[in-house]
Amino acid sequence: MSKQKKVVELEDVVVKFAGDSGDGMQLTGTQFSDTSAFVGNDLSTFPDYPSEIRAPQGTIAGVSGFQVHIGHKEVQTPGDQADVLVALNPAALKANMKWVKPGATIIIDIDNFDNKHYKKAGFVEDPIHDGTLEGYNLVKAPITNLTRATINGLDLGIDNKTADKTRNQFVAGLLYWLFNRDIKLGEEFISSKFKSKPILVDANMAVLRAGYNYAETIEAMATTFQIKPTKGRKGKFRNITGNIATAWGLVAASERSGRSLFLGSYPITPASEILQELSKLKSLGVKTFQAEDEIAGICTSIGASFAGCLAATSTSGPGLALKGEAIGLAVITELPLVIVDVQRAGPATGMPTKMEQSDLMQALYGRNGESPCIIIAASTPANCYDYAYMAAKLSLEHMTPTILLTDGYLANGSELMHIRSVSSMPEIKPRLVEDNDSEYEPYKRDAETLARSWALPGQEGLRHRVGGLEKSNISGKVSHDPYNHQKMSEIREEKVQRVANHIPEQEVYGDMQGDLLVVGWGGTYGALYSAVKEMQDEGTSVSLAQFNYIKPLPKNTKEVLGNFKKIVVCELNMGQFVNYLRMNFPEYQYKEYNKIQGLPFMVSELVNKFNQILEEK
Repeated sequence: MSKQKKVVELEDVVVKFAGDSGDGMQLTGTQFSDTSAFVGNDLSTFPDYPSEIRAPQGTIAGVSGFQVHIGHKEVQTPGDQADVLVALNPAALKANMKWVKPGATIIIDIDNFDNKHYKKAGFVEDPIHDGTLEGYNLVKAPITNLTRATINGLDLGIDNKTADKTRNQFVAGLLYWLFNRDIKLGEEFISSKFKSKPILVDANMAVLRAGYNYAETIEAMATTFQIKPTKGRKGKFRNITGNIATAWGLVAASERSGRSLFLGSYPITPASEILQELSKLKSLGVKTFQAEDEIAGICTSIGASFAGCLAATSTSGPGLALKGEAIGLAVITELPLVIVDVQRAGPATGMPTKMEQSDLMQALYGRNGESPCIIIAASTPANCYDYAYMAAKLSLEHMTPTILLTDGYLANGSELMHIRSVSSMPEIKPRLVEDNDSEYEPYKRDAETLARSWALPGQEGLRHRVGGLEKSNISGKVSHDPYNHQKMSEIREEKVQRVANHIPEQEVYGDMQGDLLVVGWGGTYGALYSAVKEMQDEGTSVSLAQFNYIKPLPKNTKEVLGNFKKIVVCELNMGQFVNYLRMNFPEYQYKEYNKIQGLPFMVSELVNKFNQILEEK
């Protein structure tokens, strides 16, 4: 007979899964997140991978984590500190103690907490008995031994090493009990995940149930938690990562524009999933090409654009550097091209699995010559869909490359996305020209946008020349005339600036004027919004301007900046956007708050900083 459990209702909760790389913490985190989405909770996740391909087991360097924030209320961030920590070894515990709330529930695999593992993790003393875990609700579960016993009892011919890979499902079972989740949802996840391997379905299901049943029997988990579904949401939603959303946004733009999608890319962390996802969508007319290097990837995309495709390439910071010359080729030929840059910590290879807003200046100025591009930035995993779509729309309609900046946090993190029909998205009108148009000239431009028309190879009567050498205005003939070069350079820059007439004005969250304006861009939105909202609820005069359109900036940017007594620009870099604002609006005084640790902002640190700025005379 199971014990009588006490159920406590919570508005939100933060759970952190941590173990060795290979322990399946990412999978369990995703499983728990998907279940929470299915039952109607809002959520935000933050996977935290080690940069080493295979660090020594049991060491801090090899710890892989997954944090999820689920709520009855609206959730904008993965949370600052965890209410529940699962640590499969001492290294996972040591790496995450600073991210755990006082009094939190800590679930450990007691089978791995011995002297050998303590020393590997860098503990001097046994953390279970030296007072380190005093004040926490510690659950010492024999996860490894009970998992092995469960697998051995099935007589499936699975050895202990393989059995240990199912320990993450024992953890999932514990969490399903702790948060009153229907275990059938976990079983359905397993059936789908391992459908091609029936033995693994049987093994993982048995271990999931074993974890659930064990949770029923231990006094340390007598209290369980309930997070009710989020109210007021209508429509269909799904849990989605930023990379998947980016891929889908490009596919939607392809359908809406009538242009087949081509992606030429070279795999690079953390952008590779975009290429992987699009490669699965041949049935939707998507063509993908895995190139031998970054330069080949973008050059094939430029060729596809010349041939009339919606062309894109995906990369991260080091790859964007390699693509620089080819981006300039797309600029001078004035062909539409979407470049997705999933930013990561640098320089060089840096910390490839960690986040950073590291590439803004590179996106703006990292090419030879005057080489202007449209630059936009997504701000949540879900709206990567919208901004990938907008990047394609702007590029096709204005005939110039567009760089879409996301980052590792958005790419691998997830949240709920409202699923909409493609027909509900803004219309896309590529600048195609009819056969035998007697007025066609390669660089003849639209009077409003300055965009040239797009004639495709093989169209009757539209033979023309484009290429990397400077062209004469209108005719497109090769030109070395210095006055023509200045004119063409000015036109290409003005063409990008006129995009400001076709993007929304800058939105402000809160009052349009006040004591402090918090300014951010891209993926810092969740933390900045949450911090500002918390302070607004306390009556503080603070507002937020989160920029998604970087070049050109929205037309009302100067007005927004001028309405506040103080401005603080918050970035996960050394101050790239604030310096861009200083270049464009030098009349204002800007304060900075920068973080460059490979980690997102914490709401608590932002609130402290904003209060400090407000108190300064």
